[in-house]
Amino acid sequence: METQFYKSTGASLSIGSTLAIFVMALHPAGGSIDEIIQIKTMIMITHVLAICCVPFMLFGFYGLSQRLMDKHQFSILALIISGIGLLGGMLAALFNGLALPFFLDRNSVTLEQNADHIGVILQYGFAVNKAFDYLFIVAVCTAIALYSLLILRSQMFPKWIGYLGMGILFMAIFGAVTEFMFISLEGFRIFVFGIAAWILSAGIMLMRTKE
Repeated sequence: METQFYKSTGASLSIGSTLAIFVMALHPAGGSIDEIIQIKTMIMITHVLAICCVPFMLFGFYGLSQRLMDKHQFSILALIISGIGLLGGMLAALFNGLALPFFLDRNSVTLEQNADHIGVILQYGFAVNKAFDYLFIVAVCTAIALYSLLILRSQMFPKWIGYLGMGILFMAIFGAVTEFMFISLEGFRIFVFGIAAWILSAGIMLMRTKE
């Protein structure tokens, strides 16, 4: 029964990470208000797919936490932190990918008359979205680092997955020190591709569990 549980949660991690890669490959670049309105359908589709990643990844992280459980139960801490990060990512997708296009489309007729007010609202919305992005980045990096340390201490997964996870953490720290813009579209793509590669690797190894 446990083997089947690990296989299903590993498959869930793999599906979630594959969806994340697909989302970032399709994610359109932003632009002016008019450009956002023109590509609102693609924006909404990609962000709906991003939201769909969350339950798959959370279920997968639950299985990973069970697999890496030790007497200290730090894997549960990693699960909680990853859940917080995924919640931040989901809220960012809701605000930036659904609420924003709805708001601009609904007010498209009066954009010129209320340009100043709408501009202030958009600036506030972008600021809130950045906060959620930072929450996602910090929490997910922390969770992956904890999982990676547990992998390096155990014999359950290949060590290279643990080293890859620590490499992602160091990349995030280096980016923060050098003020690399992880929350720009290109920066966020690099970050998401990195964590998706780690999650996909962990998911595949989890599916290969034999006992």
